[in-house]
Amino acid sequence: MAVIGVIVGSTRPGRIGGDVGSWAAGVLSGVAEVDLIDLREVGLPFLDEPEHAGTGVYAHAHTRAWSRRVAALDAMLFVTPEYNGSFPAPLKNALDFLSLEWRDKPAGILAYGNTSSGTRAATALLPVLGQLRMLFAGSVFLPLPTRVSEAGLTTTERDAEALYGLGHRLTALTGLIAPAAA
Repeated sequence: MAVIGVIVGSTRPGRIGGDVGSWAAGVLSGVAEVDLIDLREVGLPFLDEPEHAGTGVYAHAHTRAWSRRVAALDAMLFVTPEYNGSFPAPLKNALDFLSLEWRDKPAGILAYGNTSSGTRAATALLPVLGQLRMLFAGSVFLPLPTRVSEAGLTTTERDAEALYGLGHRLTALTGLIAPAAA
């Protein structure tokens, strides 16, 4: 069974990203094995490797651990809020730490936000995924004003169906190209 990494890109205190990531992991568990990866818990510093990530030579234990975790995944779902028309810096930083580990792996985006439901974050993330030579499987968007209340995150059956469909596309793409990191 394929392993999909659900990577929560926001580390901000008070964020809803952890709830969105947990919901996504629950939905995708019906399609694949899921590794819920919260970048707040991973705790990467700002990029501190002396060598370019493309060399695969990592000086720091935190980078080697991050490399092993990502290399073990067959596909990724990036869970990202929209901050000022883009995705958050911790997600870009986590992507920049590695290179070959991302290559030829399917990627999807679950974006959320207020005004544009995260569409601008997804649009900003796409060229980065392309540069890393990931296989883009699609996006799902959650409009937060109608999904968050005092009780927390509320999702609809339509949200779950859209994410479940994206999960199927992610798993269908796994194995089509032998990952470079294998």
